[in-house]
Amino acid sequence: MGINQNQFIAQFPILKQQINKYPLVYFDNAATTQKPQMVIDRISNYYTNFNSNIHRGVHHLSQKATDAYEKARISVKDFIHATSSKEIIFTKGTTDSINLLAFSFGETFLKEGDEIIVSELEHHSNIVPWQMLCERKKAKLRVIPVNDEGDLLLNEYSKLLNERTRLVAVGHVSNALGTLNPVKKIIDLAHKNKSLVLIDGAQAIAHISVNVQDLDCDFYAFSSHKMYGPMGIGVLFGKKNLLEQLQPYQGGGEMIASVSFEKTTYNELPFKFEAGTPNVADVLGLEAAIEFIQKEGIENLAVLEEEVLNYATSEFQKIDRIQIIGKAKNKVGVLSFLIDGIHPYDVGTILDQMGIAVRTGNHCAEPIMKRMGIRGTIRASFSAYNTKEEIDRFVQAIHKTIEMFG
Repeated sequence: MGINQNQFIAQFPILKQQINKYPLVYFDNAATTQKPQMVIDRISNYYTNFNSNIHRGVHHLSQKATDAYEKARISVKDFIHATSSKEIIFTKGTTDSINLLAFSFGETFLKEGDEIIVSELEHHSNIVPWQMLCERKKAKLRVIPVNDEGDLLLNEYSKLLNERTRLVAVGHVSNALGTLNPVKKIIDLAHKNKSLVLIDGAQAIAHISVNVQDLDCDFYAFSSHKMYGPMGIGVLFGKKNLLEQLQPYQGGGEMIASVSFEKTTYNELPFKFEAGTPNVADVLGLEAAIEFIQKEGIENLAVLEEEVLNYATSEFQKIDRIQIIGKAKNKVGVLSFLIDGIHPYDVGTILDQMGIAVRTGNHCAEPIMKRMGIRGTIRASFSAYNTKEEIDRFVQAIHKTIEMFG
């Protein structure tokens, strides 16, 4: 059973507005998705009715907030099919999750001469923390290349794996090109090599049903705000036996069992990695976003997104001077392109004047831009609230932009 798209769209109050006297067309979903009313209400309800610090109070509000917070952790666990809520660490977002792992993994497992593998498709958040770690530990960063279409070259990946490979860190979906990577195969090859794997799921979590047990990834990171939830909250999943071995990332309240000036002992999972006062309201907002996705059905959302992507791609292929960047066999929700002779920034500015929001630039993915021989793209990224009618407006606006520049 599918979704009534009009009823779906009506749940997002921000989409009712006009920009420059045009109805808003929001094609910047890879940067952040918009929020349905039930997510906004959940956050407001917390601050209105039971705002309190958690885990530390015997009073009613603290206990109510604590119960809600830990219930949300169970919801996340069920959503990604983890085996235990102890495997769910709340962070500030995907970037924070990766930095946490880079520090803790590096302090625990990495030594001089070891290697970490990333890919040319990665967001800077899945490159820079590993570079910093390699510099600290005198380890080496290796890179999986891609072909001209934007697909990873798995044969080259296989050649990179060796006895020094400690970790493979790759994105589930490319934020810049939309490439859906064969992560299960990547994980299998790494495990045969006795290497661990982190999957950056920031761009996948709202579009694909994620089952960390089926994938058998060792770690999986994602952000709430890419999946209809609030900003400022994210998740790091890690297999329990691995998390138990890792050193804590930050010290402070809540992550300890006992403290003395002679010695501190650390708390049990997951609290060992959650120092300080947590972002309770946005964890509850994340839970509401999960409930929203489950109510609508992630498979139903994916059908709408694929229809829009396929329609947009087909229409853009008909336009002279358009060059589509990224033609991977499997893609999710991203159309990256250039218009010959027109700077992406100029295109983005003109589209905004017509009420159409896109992203321009290198999308925090400079290496893949360099690989493609360009400095940046215009990126339209889609969600289930985007429609074919909006694509028609988009195409008309592109034609007007081309006419303006002659």
